[in-house]
Amino acid sequence: MIHDCKAPVTRHLVLVRHGQSVANRSGLFTGLLDSPLTEQGRMEAEAAGRRLAERSWRFSAAFTSTLTRAIVSGRLILDALGQPGLVPQRFAALDERDYGDLSGLDKIAADARWGAERIETWRRSYAEAPPNGESLRDTVARIVPCYLRTIQPAVMGGDVLVVAHGNCLRALVMALEDLSPAEVEHLELATGSVRIYELAADTTIKARWIDG
Repeated sequence: MIHDCKAPVTRHLVLVRHGQSVANRSGLFTGLLDSPLTEQGRMEAEAAGRRLAERSWRFSAAFTSTLTRAIVSGRLILDALGQPGLVPQRFAALDERDYGDLSGLDKIAADARWGAERIETWRRSYAEAPPNGESLRDTVARIVPCYLRTIQPAVMGGDVLVVAHGNCLRALVMALEDLSPAEVEHLELATGSVRIYELAADTTIKARWIDG
């Protein structure tokens, strides 16, 4: 009798928010601004990589946005894992939510122009967008097709790393966990934080872990 000795395929999706950027440190609405990592941001990405390395993670595929802070964070994570040869695929669909006219402003300047209540609504709500920018609903609309076409099929063949941004990951988590618009308003993902999903063969979520 011949026994199949192949190890079972593991299907994990690991989401990491990039490390702190210069714009994050300055309290700016960043969005599509291509702000580099601070030294703290580099350490946050390296720390995320070390935490994954402690659990012996090895990725068969990786994805990032097209923005520097996600690209560099992804490289630092993979270096910490001993996988410098794994080159992440970059997708504009994974870029941060476009903050439109808020981009580059700090909260004080934005509050002075539009009012604190309106700014908080634009930041947290699902459907409302800042002037000339995206709502979270808009972000969901571009990220979910990218996930279904490219990322999910990769996860079905092994463990996958995605390094991206706070709001675009909120949008993806909303879809993965079937969160309501009210629930997603309260979802926060810190820089350098890690979320891990185990997927079943039918692509449903079997388990979830949160680190940071």
